Amino acid sequence: MRSRLVFLLVLLIAPSPQGRAEMFEGPLGMSHTREASGTAWQPDTTPVNAVHFMSDDWMFMAHGLAFVGWDHQATRRGNDLFMSTNWGMLMAQHELLGGQLSLRTMLSLEPATVGRGGYPLLLQSGEALHDEPLHDRQHPHDLFMELAALYQREVADGLGAELYLALSGEPALGPPGFSHRRSAMGDPFAPIGHHWQDATHISFGVVTGGLYTRDCKLEASWFNGREPDANRWDLDLQSLDSYAIRFSANPSDEWSFQVSGGRLHEPEQLEPGVGVTRVTGSVSYDTRVFEDGNWATTAVFGENWPQGEPLTYAVLLESNLELDRHHSLFGRAEFVRKTGHDLDLGESRDQNRYSTAQTTLGYIYDFSPVWSVVPGLGLAFTLDYLAPDLEPFYGERVGYGFMLFARLTAARLGR
Repeated sequence: MRSRLVFLLVLLIAPSPQGRAEMFEGPLGMSHTREASGTAWQPDTTPVNAVHFMSDDWMFMAHGLAFVGWDHQATRRGNDLFMSTNWGMLMAQHELLGGQLSLRTMLSLEPATVGRGGYPLLLQSGEALHDEPLHDRQHPHDLFMELAALYQREVADGLGAELYLALSGEPALGPPGFSHRRSAMGDPFAPIGHHWQDATHISFGVVTGGLYTRDCKLEASWFNGREPDANRWDLDLQSLDSYAIRFSANPSDEWSFQVSGGRLHEPEQLEPGVGVTRVTGSVSYDTRVFEDGNWATTAVFGENWPQGEPLTYAVLLESNLELDRHHSLFGRAEFVRKTGHDLDLGESRDQNRYSTAQTTLGYIYDFSPVWSVVPGLGLAFTLDYLAPDLEPFYGERVGYGFMLFARLTAARLGR
């Protein structure tokens, strides 16, 4: 069953590679390589792994990513699982009323390839299953990661406006979602600070408007701030009850910055009546290295301040170094201040805060493309550092985990 689902994902990201022309520019002459998840920006120098083709006046682009392998997490709270994290995306663009319309569909088969309980990941927290908070596991992403339309148009000399409407999509809050970041392209695990930084990358109902120049953008979102429920196959549409604002800047082709803040209305289903104020900041750098390599790095800070509860925060630094078209190294370091409630340590410890950290290092060897799909083999190894008060729950102060995996991605365009 799982092998058939992975095969379907490969079909999604690998249509016939016809008419691979240069990607055309958007309004104000900006390259579409700047576009990341939702309406977030990334460095203009970021490579694109995709299949690109034209049909009449429409430009289509399909891309995706799939990891398949064995996940092992040690300590008393660890577990093992053969699983696959994955997503595939199809985008169509067309000129409309003096501007440009983009239609996007992004799907994930993780509800089947990971399962409702998610995959083992020490120190991870966020969302719930069977009315219990998930801890030391990463929840699967929903089938409908994005169903959205984006319209962009130049409204004055050097000034553009955009409107983003999504049944499922990402508001203007946080950095690009980790599954879209080039710096996280080799890492099969989600960041343990995900719910402090970019957890709103799947929000069921988003309206975003923004004004931008070639160098900066100011945008605001009105969206449904509720976390997805345990049924990952449907659309959890509810009223738009949350808001966010983000300022982004790309001062040069290799750099991208953002600062954002938002108010989420009752995001967690197990905490009715508790709103969360979230503030984030991030910087991304991408540059070409060696003859045919690429180096992408992202640093992110995020903090959550739940109503009536302690403030907590997460810091992340991750990097992906492609030495050439075959050899890649990747790494991630995180420090997160979590509560006992986040880690499900018992009601008496809910308000206590605990320091946790995790580092990940890994390597991937990519084979030559087969029908525009690049297969690769890799290993990711994590070390987990726990506060002394957490030792009774995990059985040790330092935990570890690893994943042996195969990776499928689309071939790189250009460069």
